[in-house]
Amino acid sequence: QVQLVESGGGLVQPGGSLRLSCAASGSIFSSYAMSWYRQAPGKQRELVASITSGGTTNYYSVKGRFTISRDNAENTVYLQMNSLKPEDTAVYYCNTFPVVRFNWGQGTQVTVSS
Repeated sequence: QVQLVESGGGLVQPGGSLRLSCAASGSIFSSYAMSWYRQAPGKQRELVASITSGGTTNYYSVKGRFTISRDNAENTVYLQMNSLKPEDTAVYYCNTFPVVRFNWGQGTQVTVSS
């Protein structure tokens, strides 16, 4: 079973930037489209951005501020987050897309506050 480990979150002021990483164990990572999801307190988990195995990207709620990328050789997917807003505060997770195939990791907390 593939394990997903998210990292890179933290506390940042509005307008700041963070880069999240999601490392996946196993050599099958490159075969799957991957996505970043987030879950804010009291809300359902939502899709943030996705990237196919070939690198085609789509954004669902943060277009223009976030950039998803991947390094198949390193089994890692990234989320560059710029111009962060308080409403971006959430726990961020990665998983396959459009079907969630792997157990959720622990996520990484992003808090945007002055």
